[in-house]
Parts: sequence; structure tokens; C-alpha cells
Amino acid sequence: MLISKVKIHNWRNFKDAETELRDTTYILGPNASGKSNFLDVFRFLRDIAKPDGGGLQSAVRQRGGVPKVRCLHARQNPEVKIEIEFSTNSDSDTPIWSYGIEFTSESAGRHRPIVKTEYVKKIAKDGNEAILLKRPDKRDEKDTELLTQTALEQIQGNVKFREIADVLSKTTYLHLVPQLLKFPDEINVPRLADDPFGQGFLERVAKTTEKTRRARLSRIESALRSVIPKFSELSFIQDSSTGRPHLEIKYQHHRPNGARQREDQFSDGTLRLIALLWLLQDGDSLLLLEEPELSLNPAVVAQIPRLISLIQKKSKKARQILISTHSEALLSNPGIDSRSFVILLPSDDGTKFSPPSDSEEKAMEAGLSAADVLLPKIQKVSSGQMDLGL
Repeated sequence: MLISKVKIHNWRNFKDAETELRDTTYILGPNASGKSNFLDVFRFLRDIAKPDGGGLQSAVRQRGGVPKVRCLHARQNPEVKIEIEFSTNSDSDTPIWSYGIEFTSESAGRHRPIVKTEYVKKIAKDGNEAILLKRPDKRDEKDTELLTQTALEQIQGNVKFREIADVLSKTTYLHLVPQLLKFPDEINVPRLADDPFGQGFLERVAKTTEKTRRARLSRIESALRSVIPKFSELSFIQDSSTGRPHLEIKYQHHRPNGARQREDQFSDGTLRLIALLWLLQDGDSLLLLEEPELSLNPAVVAQIPRLISLIQKKSKKARQILISTHSEALLSNPGIDSRSFVILLPSDDGTKFSPPSDSEEKAMEAGLSAADVLLPKIQKVSSGQMDLGL
């Protein structure tokens, strides 16, 4: 099951926007168009649905409150609304689930976020809809305090549609910051919930069963061997005195045992590539990748779409992946499905989603890449010249 469609109203950059999604979707757009904010829609839904310490109040508070989440273009209708549809696959004509949440701030008191509307629909193959949830309901009218929570976050409230909550709560986002992983003691910053910047990536590797860990690292090792000069092997070890987990790379060397480095000596690109290759094998939930090209050689970046496709084909249950990028090297791959792109275009009324036009799709199907066809459109939007006022 994957998210096949999303509609957002008054969410950050987006006043009113909707788009369809595929098993792998590339999110393109100029700087400040809302690529990160769009990915945060799915992190927000995860934060509501997760069973350990989640919920609407926490999710909104983490983002600075409703005024920080609400689109600046919102005027007459200040409510924030997110609607998503789930399908069995990218090519399905009929969704199987539909979920929507609309919230705003209390008009008085603590100005907490409160549910304005919430619904769940289960959709049959013939298109008939069964409404499993429609709020506010009679219970909400008797006790308005209930509207401070979504049904999605309540074990008793989501019994009939817990499948949705389970899928959303397992969404994975990782934008690994190499320095936080290399120098945890020196930097010593608090780890955020769900570890979005990879401070606990090695602990994540350590918690995996030995058999699975070895299999994944073996595949990563094969990939690294083709892109890192003198690379020999990748190992997982634990410090005998502290128990702290480490990754170790062995390089071919004139010495019989070779030269070895631990993660604090890896290049930023190597660390980010290892994390990316690990995540592609780790689970079957929605995976959010933000600019995976950072710190990587363009020749390596160009191979990312092929690696994603290869891993998805070999997985028993391929995970849905959303990728934000503006990398020419990544988008130069002509093998990406022309239907897999969503373009973000800023306007005077908020950012809009724009799929490739018919002519652009035909050009890519004829052999041109997204870098040839779509990047010029994006670059045209952000073609202003920086001059520092000089």
C-alpha cells in the first residue's frame, strides 16, 4: 500500500495544491519553493500517528505552533488541511483508503491546535465508499476537549482503520549530517525525536540482527567497491571497552593487512552514501530522501536512480520513496519513468504542483532526460542574478 495522492490547504508554502505520487517520485523545484515543506507533510502525519509520544499537540508544537505551519497566503480560511489517498500500487485507478485532517487554533485560552474535521473512507473496487470516521461527531459535541486529539493517534479511535496509522507511523526520514556522526562527543547536541540527522545511525545498524546486518553491509560493500578507489571491505565492529558501534573500511595497501579507517575518518560523501544504501534496504515503509546528492561525486549521484530501481525490484515488498532534488547528475539518468516527477512552482498565491506536460513526457519517453527537459523550466523560475547590492 502506498500514498497515491495528496491534497494540502494552507500548509506552509502551499495555499491550495494537490498531486499524485508514484512508488518513486522525484520532487523538483527552485530554492525556497517548498520541497522540504512538502516532505514535512508526511513527517507531520507520522508524528501524529506514531504510538510512542506522538499526537496532534506534539506534532504542531514541534513545528512552532499553528501560526508557523499555516500558509502566509491564508486569509479568509485559516484552517490547515491535509488529505491523502492510499492505493495498492501506482497504476491503480481506484484508491482503497482516504484520510483527511483539518485543524486550526483555539480562538481563546491556550490556543491549542484543535481538530476542525477528520474523516476516513474505505473504498471498494467498484468505487463505493464506506465512511468509517466523520468528525466532529456526537461525542465531540458533548466533550469538545476530544477535538484536541485526532482519531488517528488513539488506539481505541483507529480500530477500524489502524492499517493507515501503522503505515504513516513507520515513515522514515534521514538527512544525515556527517559531522554529528563523526564527532558526537565534541559537538554534543541533543538528539531530536526520530533522529532525522543520523546521530544514532550506527546504533540503528547495531540493533539490526547479525544475519540481516551482514547481508546489507555485503551489498553496500559491493556498491562501494565500484566507486571508492582502493576500497577492499566494509565491517561493523563494537568497541570492546565502551561497547560503542563503529563502521570500518579496509583499503588495499602495501602492508599485508591493509589500511583501516573508522567512520570519523570517512569522507562526508562516503558516510552519506552508506546511510543511503542502508536505508534503501531497511524496511518497507515510506522513505523520504532530501537532496541525497549532497557531498557525493556527480558520477555516483547519477547511479542513484538505478540503485533505487534495482533494490525495489529485488525487495519482497518495495518501499515507496519520495526524493527532493535539483541535481543535474541525478536527473540526467534517462531511465527514470517520465511520470515520476512533480515540479513545484512558486506563485503569488502559494506554491503549486505541476506534473510534466504532455510534450515534456513525450520528450523524456523519446530518450531525453529530466535534466534536459525539466531543469530548464526550474532554472528559469530562479534565474535572478545575485549581486550583494554591489
